[in-house]
This record gives sequence, structure tokens and C-alpha cells, in this order.
Amino acid sequence: MKQRQYSLKVLEILIEEDDDKFIEFFEPKSILFKNHLISLHGNVNDDIISYLEDNGFKYQINQELPNPKNIQMEDAIIDDGRVDRKELEELEDKLKTQAIDCRIKLQELQQAVAELEIKANRDLVVMDEIIRSGREVNVDGDLLLLNRVNSAGLVKTTGNLIITQVVEGAIRCDGNFMMITVSPKANIVFNGVEVDNDLLQDKLNRIELKDNKIYITPVIKKEINWVQ
Repeated sequence: MKQRQYSLKVLEILIEEDDDKFIEFFEPKSILFKNHLISLHGNVNDDIISYLEDNGFKYQINQELPNPKNIQMEDAIIDDGRVDRKELEELEDKLKTQAIDCRIKLQELQQAVAELEIKANRDLVVMDEIIRSGREVNVDGDLLLLNRVNSAGLVKTTGNLIITQVVEGAIRCDGNFMMITVSPKANIVFNGVEVDNDLLQDKLNRIELKDNKIYITPVIKKEINWVQ
């Protein structure tokens, strides 16, 4: 038997008037509730349902939540526009922290790419094409690959390596470091040592050689939008 336990955030709202009041309250704060279950009670009409579905919110209507004695709805009543300010402030602070962290990680990635570009002893090769099954790419130096490596494809570099898309084939890198996205099907050998895919849990991982030891650290834990 397999099981998973989740922590669920719920925004419970009692609608006592019309849908205009609901949308007027909800729209400016909608980004804060993207990961919440919206539990609606009261006068829920088709316009409200359409609004939530069009914007990708999960919701339920007139259903009791567990431990109802602990639920207080007066802070989320639409007719006077009140909301739990402390919770909103905590959510806003969390979003700001995540945004700052993401910018820092992207700067680290940009710095790594810049380091590749300024190396005097070898050229940086940049490729933006799929490495298809059966193809072998050999680079004497550093490689920045802006596409995926399909199953049975092979990429070999004597220098550093960055791949921005999923790898399902094989990688052989003999440089000081490499960066790779989470790629559970990849066959990765770094400086003669096979890398366990279970250690590549994040959206972008840095694999580097220091003092004859291989270190794997997360660079970015969430989804990346690569900007040319």
C-alpha cells in the first residue's frame, strides 16, 4: 500500500450578496490564493463558477470542512470586504522571498554561463538542437546545450557542460562542473564516476568536482523559464 499526506490550504468564503461583490473582493488578491481550495457557501451562481474555472481555481460549494468548530467565517464575509490581514501579509512575504531566491539562483546560472564564455584555453560551443537517438556529439571544450537529449543519444565533453532541457540519453563530462535538469532516465558519467539519478531532484542541479570529490547541489528548485 502506498500513501501520501498533503497539507491543504483552504480559503472559505460566505457569499451573502451578488457575484460582483465576490469578484471585486477576490480579483485583486487572486494570486495569493492560487494554491488554495476555495470553499464557497451561500449565494454561488454560474458567473462565480465560470470565473473560478476560467482562472484555474479548485473549489467546492456548500460542503462542510473537517473540524467545523475551529472554522471562523466572519473574516472572509464578502459584504464588508474583510479578510485575515495577517495571513495575507504572511503570504505576501513568502512570495517576495521566493521571488528574491529565484532571482539569485538565475544570477548564479548567468554567472556560470559567463564563466564558460571567458575561458581563454577553450572555446564555448552553443547548440540549440535536439540530440536524437543514435547521434553522438563530441565537444573538445565547454558545451551549452539549449535542447534535450533523446534516448540513445550521447553527449561527450572534455570541458564543462550545461544542458537546459531533459536528458534521456547518455552524458560523459570530464570538466570541472556540469549543470543538468532533473532527468530520471539519463545515464550520466562525470569524470569517470556514474551519477545516481535519485540525487538529481531539483529543476536544475550543479555537479562539480572539488578535491577529487563530486558534489551535487540544487541551483533552482522550481520551474525555469529560460530567457535567450
